[in-house]
This record gives sequence, C-alpha cells and structure tokens, in this order.
Amino acid sequence: MNYYPSLKDISRARLTLREVVAPTPLTENLNLSERYGAEILLKREDLQVVRSYKIRGAFNKIKSLTAAQLKKGIVCASAGNHAQGVAYSCKKLSINGTIFMPATTPKQKVEQVKMFGNGCTEIVLTGDTYDASCAEAQKFCKESGKTFIHPFDDPKIIEGQATIGIEILEACSRHIDYIFIPVGGGGLASGVGAYLKQMSPSTKIIGVEPLGAQSMKASFSSGKVEPLETIDRFIDGAAVKRVGDLTYPICKEVLDDIIAVPEGAVCTTILELYNQNAIVAEPAGALSIAALNFYKDQIKGKSVVCIVSGSNNDITRTEEIRERSLLYEGLKHYFIIRFPQRSGALLSFIRDVMGPNDDITHFAYSKKTNRDQGPALIGIELASSGDFNALINRMNEQKIVYEYINQREDLFGILI
Repeated sequence: MNYYPSLKDISRARLTLREVVAPTPLTENLNLSERYGAEILLKREDLQVVRSYKIRGAFNKIKSLTAAQLKKGIVCASAGNHAQGVAYSCKKLSINGTIFMPATTPKQKVEQVKMFGNGCTEIVLTGDTYDASCAEAQKFCKESGKTFIHPFDDPKIIEGQATIGIEILEACSRHIDYIFIPVGGGGLASGVGAYLKQMSPSTKIIGVEPLGAQSMKASFSSGKVEPLETIDRFIDGAAVKRVGDLTYPICKEVLDDIIAVPEGAVCTTILELYNQNAIVAEPAGALSIAALNFYKDQIKGKSVVCIVSGSNNDITRTEEIRERSLLYEGLKHYFIIRFPQRSGALLSFIRDVMGPNDDITHFAYSKKTNRDQGPALIGIELASSGDFNALINRMNEQKIVYEYINQREDLFGILI
C-alpha cells in the first residue's frame, strides 16, 4: 500500500514546527484580483525565516531522528532552499550537518547557507550538477553512517510541507475554489494536496511545473516515475529530472490538473510582482501566479490561492530574467544581418528600417577585409509585440539580407 499522509501526522508536524515556523500571511492581491476577476490570495511562504517553505519539511524530518542519529550528524544535497532549511535546523538544534552543493553554485547561495548554519554546517562543493552532488552526498552517508535528509521524497518532509494547508484553511473564511501549487520533486504538492483533499475535497488542486522540466507530467503520462534526460534548470527550485517514488502516487491521486508554464512567462510575473507589489519572488516562487493566465477563464469569479514558495532570488539574475521576459512577450528580437561594407550602411538601416519606437539594444560587428558584406548581430527591442511584422516588412522592402535567430536554439544559445 502506498504511503499517504494522514491528518494526524500532519497535525503532529505542525506541533513540531512551532519552534521555528510562524504562520505566514494569506493575503488578497488586489492587482491580480482585478486582472482575473477573481479573489486571488497569496500564501506568502517567501516570508519564512529562510525565505522559503523548505524549513517546514527539513525541520520536521530532523526532529524525528533518534538521539544517536542526531549525534552522528546529518547530510543533504541542495543548491538552494533545502540547504538553507537544513542549515537553519542544524543551528537551531545545535547539531552538525554536511551540505553538498554543486561546484557551480553561485557564491551568494553558498554564503546564505553558511549564514543560516552559523558554524554548525560544513559545505562541500562537488560536481557540476545537483545530481552529481547528490550522488556524492549519498556515498558519504553510506561511508560515515550519517543520515541523509532528502529534499522531498520522505514522509516527514511531506508532512512538514503539508502544514501549509492547515494554515490556508484556518486563514480563509470562505470556500477555496482553486489552489495553484508549484511542483518540482512533488513534496509540497503531495503534502498540501493530501491535506486539502481530506479537509476541502471540492477544492481544485492545480500543480504547476516549468515548461522545461515536466518530470511529474511525464510520470503521469507513463504511469510510473519517469526520469527526464535533460531539463531547463532556470526555475531551479522546481526543475528536477526525477520526481519522488513517494510523491508521485500521492500527486497522481490529489492533483486535479497539472500544467506547464513557459520560463519566460514566469520571468514576466517576477518583474510584475516586484514593480507592482514590491514582492521579491524567485522563479519557483512566481510559478503558481504565472499559471493564472493559463486558467483565466476557469477562475473568473472564484476564490483562488497561489503558494508563493520562496524569495531566494540572486540579484545577478535580474538581467537574464528581464531578457527572458522580453523574448517571451515578443518584445526582443535578434537578427544576423549582412550589411554592405560601406560607409553609412548602419545609418541607412536605422533611418529606413527601424520604427520610431524601436531600439537597438545589442550590436556586434567586425569589419571583414576584402568582402562585400559583413555580418552583424543585432538585438532590437520593440515597444509593442504588434510592431514585429511591420519591422520584418520594412527589412524585406529594403532588401536587407538577414537571419532571424530567436527560434534557432543552436545559434541563440551560442550567440546570446
């Protein structure tokens, strides 16, 4: 029989978490409510002490260990929020933890884990990916006898995350029609989903995955846990190659739907949350809100909850987030243009091809000797996506020799 979190176990987890977790707000977002003609409520797990919900599962699991296990120490593998939750738990409980992180982890994230661990954790940077780092962490556990704290595929982790469901129902006086939950490995969705199915069975539970990492959807389709060979790691808090053996059957049972949201749409949502609401959301934290646009007809007039799962967003990613947003919205376009190698060629392009509201934001060109034409890489930002066809028409009228590369993944990945 498959494991399924009981109300008793989830309630016990909530008692355990009183040491470290204060209930986070469930507040209506007026901008989103007006846009979708619905009551949109945000569950602000980005306001946790470690700035994500991961503290719930990590602390609940660690507190369940025996004194002998705690004395030996614990181990985890993570490049982000799970590591911070484990590190904070180690400090709170005065135990030793070893945290494996990929060698490619940004310095800012490593420093955050050090700060939360505050002398109780050792960080081991190894491997180029999470999977490589995790393999080393589990090998270390077998050799040392220490306990591995899984980021999602563990009953105590699932039960800890499920306590968010208790808080949502306590804070909301009216029936919740829909709840949107980000899905990575499935710990959050299986925990909260299992609780709501038992306490509010008519609530529709919608799982949300990144378009470039649909590991749960792939598993649903195949009828078993289905690992993905490659994924887009941009939404790092929800991008996993393989969902959990425990979380998969629970999600299969409790999710009413699972949808995929393009990474660019998530970037647009991150920027809107910051500019309109002063909310700093990481990509995985904005995933559930970005999904609303794909359900706009169904949620009209309904009461809807979105879980904002975290706010650990590295400021150095801001320009990439803006770029991905512009590309998704059809406002940024890249071309390889073969200019005649003569004086005034660029000026003619600006005068005869560029629209009054168009802007050249990227230009790379090197003059080639003894050639009639020289290729230039040009990025053009439009004021409106509707201006694109007019731009192409003017390029054709002026007989510009060009190649559009936005949809050429091979070229785009190398050049941009």
